[in-house]
Amino acid sequence: MSRTDPQIRHHQLIITVYGLYCRGAGASLPVSVLISMLGDLGFDAPGVRSAVSRLKAKGVLRSVKSGNGARYELSPSVAGMFLEGDERIFASHPSRADDGWVLAIFSVPESMRNRRHQLRTVLAGFGFGSMASGAWIAPAAALDRTMKRLAALELDQFVDFFRGDPAADGDLRGKVDRWWNLSALDEQFAQFLDSYGGAVKHWTARIGTDPGRALAESTAELKRDAFRFYLPMLTVWRRFPFQDPGLPLEYLPEYWKGPAAQAAFLQIHRLLAPLAAAHAEALMGSLQKTGK
Repeated sequence: MSRTDPQIRHHQLIITVYGLYCRGAGASLPVSVLISMLGDLGFDAPGVRSAVSRLKAKGVLRSVKSGNGARYELSPSVAGMFLEGDERIFASHPSRADDGWVLAIFSVPESMRNRRHQLRTVLAGFGFGSMASGAWIAPAAALDRTMKRLAALELDQFVDFFRGDPAADGDLRGKVDRWWNLSALDEQFAQFLDSYGGAVKHWTARIGTDPGRALAESTAELKRDAFRFYLPMLTVWRRFPFQDPGLPLEYLPEYWKGPAAQAAFLQIHRLLAPLAAAHAEALMGSLQKTGK
């Protein structure tokens, strides 16, 4: 995945960097570290500075004083979302048919149509599909985290939730295909596999199957190579859990590529995450020691 790939932008990579290497109370980075990290991926300094400014304007990052220079940390409201994101990005267990479903029935006054759009965005991001106007459905596992997010956004007053199962047998698979745009998502999984499906074999041939041993025997060049591959790969992958409803396999098309894409991601993550983290930590340590 090259830096010119239209799927990846400066701000997306910066968010990935913070999600991986700069979280927790008091954790912050100077722009010089971000420039160095994204420089390894082929991005220039002006673009990084511009992306940081945009993320600050949107409330994703906030500046903190440090000597004569500025550092940036995640805004508290965003930091909480990263913890939730971890559970979904690195999960490996799909829903089961006997887990049941949850229905979300909502009504928002016309005078608050902006809240209606926000509500739909939240539901879609937590895996809900649209059955009809004001009626959305998702696997039951989505209920708790959806309720928490809606409460945090003060949108829960507009929604009622119900648990249940289909009352009659029928072509549920066909209905599922109408409630969610599965073909478009499957095409994205196919693109991911085209870009990264062969990476497990490549990296296994290069470093073996034991990431701990690979890290112990690694060179600075190997860690940098792993970082350059891993960071864009994770940036591409991390949007999938917020698009994939996590439906039981029984209701998915036979051609569904989600499991193969997820398996490739998890294997690459297992192999390369320690090497990539070591490179990132070396950059953060060297640049922060010099006060840059």
